[in-house]
Amino acid sequence: MTLKGKQIGMAFTGSFCTYQKAFEQLQKLTNTGAVIQTIFSDSAATIDSRFGTAETFLKQADTLTGKAPICTIAEAEPIGPKSLLDLLVICPCTGNTLAKLANGITDTPVLMAAKAHLRNDKPILLAISTNDALGMNMKNIGLLMNSKNIYFLPFCQDAPDKKPNSMVACMEFLIPSIEAALEKRQIQPVIR
Repeated sequence: MTLKGKQIGMAFTGSFCTYQKAFEQLQKLTNTGAVIQTIFSDSAATIDSRFGTAETFLKQADTLTGKAPICTIAEAEPIGPKSLLDLLVICPCTGNTLAKLANGITDTPVLMAAKAHLRNDKPILLAISTNDALGMNMKNIGLLMNSKNIYFLPFCQDAPDKKPNSMVACMEFLIPSIEAALEKRQIQPVIR
């Protein structure tokens, strides 16, 4: 499958430790010829961390895609009625975003983008990054795995000796996972 011309949303939430890999994949995705619109959660758009400043990440997204990032709920809402995307990727998808998505809470630009996009019967791909995937968020992962149009980037434990409940998406599978989700199928295996 070619991604050239596909309208893809790439939504960033606050798991800043994964941004380097996420931005590497964003670069690879732009190289496919896909038309990419980035969306930033409130945290992603405003918090400076030891991994970089919010301003730096916003500028990097703009530079890579040629489009200003969506940073407000009001900017994200038209994604649904105007059917602006073929697929939405939430990368990284924090445990907080995962839990809110599983429970129908829409209080950030990323969650509004997801809600708006789902109304069009189109796929969402989640690249989880959460310290409680095998704990409190396991139920939310299960709910979303059984939800229509929700797909997962393969994921694995990232530091089982130090963080036994933590799991993170295997970013290197982003493009094949997008291709599969556009065909309405889950790439396998999900857990690596």
